[in-house]
Amino acid sequence: MSEDQDPGRIRQIVAAVIVLAILVGGSLWLTGALRGTTAIQDCVASGRTNCAPIRN
Repeated sequence: MSEDQDPGRIRQIVAAVIVLAILVGGSLWLTGALRGTTAIQDCVASGRTNCAPIRN
């Protein structure tokens, strides 16, 4: 069997892709959360009192 058809190698590649997808997704979520927090902190630092986000 050649290296390209090794089932263990394919599992490693799939596992690596899954781990990378989780890391990218987590990074995007964290970036969004930090961006929202920074916006609220900037609002409070400028002296405003109505900085809470409006939620429906």
